[in-house]
Amino acid sequence: MDIGQAAAVCSDIVDRVGEAVVADRRFLETVLTGLLARGHVLVEDVPGTGKTLTAIAFADALGLEFTRIQFTPDLLPGDITGTNVYDEHEGTFRFQRGPVFANVVLADEINRAPPKTQSALLEAMDEGQVSVDGDTYALPSPFFVVATQNPVEQEGTFSLPEAQRDRFLVKASMGYPDRAGELELLDRRSNRRTTKPSVGAAVDADRVPTLRQVPETVRVDDELRGYLVDLARATREDDRVAVGVSPRGVQRFFEAARARAVIAGRTYVAPDDVKAVAPAVLAHRLVLTSEAAIRDVDPRTVAADVLDAVEVPAATPD
Repeated sequence: MDIGQAAAVCSDIVDRVGEAVVADRRFLETVLTGLLARGHVLVEDVPGTGKTLTAIAFADALGLEFTRIQFTPDLLPGDITGTNVYDEHEGTFRFQRGPVFANVVLADEINRAPPKTQSALLEAMDEGQVSVDGDTYALPSPFFVVATQNPVEQEGTFSLPEAQRDRFLVKASMGYPDRAGELELLDRRSNRRTTKPSVGAAVDADRVPTLRQVPETVRVDDELRGYLVDLARATREDDRVAVGVSPRGVQRFFEAARARAVIAGRTYVAPDDVKAVAPAVLAHRLVLTSEAAIRDVDPRTVAADVLDAVEVPAATPD
């Protein structure tokens, strides 16, 4: 699959998801960027905006197996990864797989579970495997986590640890649709008998790994590589930031920029690709100083200021 073919498939995926989810196309492309770059996506927004439907629609459009894990305060790590169950007939223990064994996993309201349970996803997201009682089990490939959290309710929630946030390639927000979008929601609902719209597959499941390999062929010139690194380093030098983007974050930034270029149908990364993914890749990785937190500084503002401050190199097309 070449870049032109991959771009056409990506456009079809976004179109099909957009038939079910009333959302800004840029948001849907951000979610697809995470999947294409072999990463994971954190979606933060108030209830009722369509976060769960977005995850289901992407799984359907990609022809992939989907599971949903509802995170609650009493959820245990074994409820996610699975556990060893004693078989009375055989007289032995056998591993009972948990819901994490799927291609697309929706971690719904992930911040409602305590950090110990949240961390059960760390190995799965990082290495595509889970370890239970000393044994390691490979997860299906491809493996993609879409986690959601509600930024409004604070009671009964637990903030994601920095290490957990760093595992998400991008963090995105859907926002409310405009008036026309909400009218479209009513029109769509009145024209079907089911409460959940269906989405046809845009690509066969066995071709998804091939699609995710395409960004590896995208060219990133030295000037653009330097631009990526300079943006990340600038976050560490900002007075409002206690911990900036990590070296792992720089690599994820690089991967996201290449994936964005594929979605745009380019064989090379342009500055616009870097700017398009920067807020979603950088902001959630920043740990603000106590003073900045007291002043309610938004990490997205820091990311935007960094983009304004760092000089943009010229793109070199083919």
